[in-house]
Amino acid sequence: MSPVLEVRGLGRAYGAVRAVDDVSFRVPAGGSLGIVGESGSGKTTTARIVTGLERADAGEVLVRGRLRAPSVRGRAARLHRAREVQLVFQDPLLSLDPRVPAGEAVRETLRLHFPDRDPRPRVAELMEQVGLGDREAAARPRELSGGQRQRVAIARALAVEPAVLVLDEAVAALDVSVQAQILNLLAEIRARTDIAYLFITHDLGVVRAVTDSLVVMRSGRIVEQGATATLLSAPEHAYTRLLLDSVPRPGWDPAAIAARRRPAAGH
Repeated sequence: MSPVLEVRGLGRAYGAVRAVDDVSFRVPAGGSLGIVGESGSGKTTTARIVTGLERADAGEVLVRGRLRAPSVRGRAARLHRAREVQLVFQDPLLSLDPRVPAGEAVRETLRLHFPDRDPRPRVAELMEQVGLGDREAAARPRELSGGQRQRVAIARALAVEPAVLVLDEAVAALDVSVQAQILNLLAEIRARTDIAYLFITHDLGVVRAVTDSLVVMRSGRIVEQGATATLLSAPEHAYTRLLLDSVPRPGWDPAAIAARRRPAAGH
């Protein structure tokens, strides 16, 4: 299957630090790929390059087989670029206007991208799709729970009908029960559409639940990639094994893991 998102040889340096170093991966239409790693692994920088929030020093990003230019000119070109890839942040308050009710935020997005369409039926459809009703649509962001705000952010991202949805630690700030609800919601949306997901997370439980394939990053480089089930059940790289061992469970020994963390860099 041809990829809807293809990343080839991405590189990004900050002075002497290689934040992203020769990163490549592919995501098919309807696919879901997770990028995992500790803080400083380069996963968020990779996501920011894919979404266009940062410029790569090397490499390229293609969406639906077309090169995604680092920047574009003109309103129509910017809107088209935004419809290729949408981003959902960890904290939806960073992207939602506190003065604007949830339904109106979605309506404004539709008016911007599809000015010739009546936005009202689509707003109702999107709010229903993410499990929200009229009460939540009329509420401002701070009148909603964290899970409800994240649902609004997802509805607004879906409004532009993107090819790729990038979720940067999108459930990390939610409690476990709400996390499960949002992950189930995303799985349902993917089952009904051909949207592709790119999950950026440190949580192996998240990637186990919602991704088909997995990229493991350390110090800006990919150390292992493949099918999620395979990597989580039979990892080949010492760092992937270390990440798995770091997940709390009966008999967990954080001191032993910390001692192993230093030599793992050399494998």
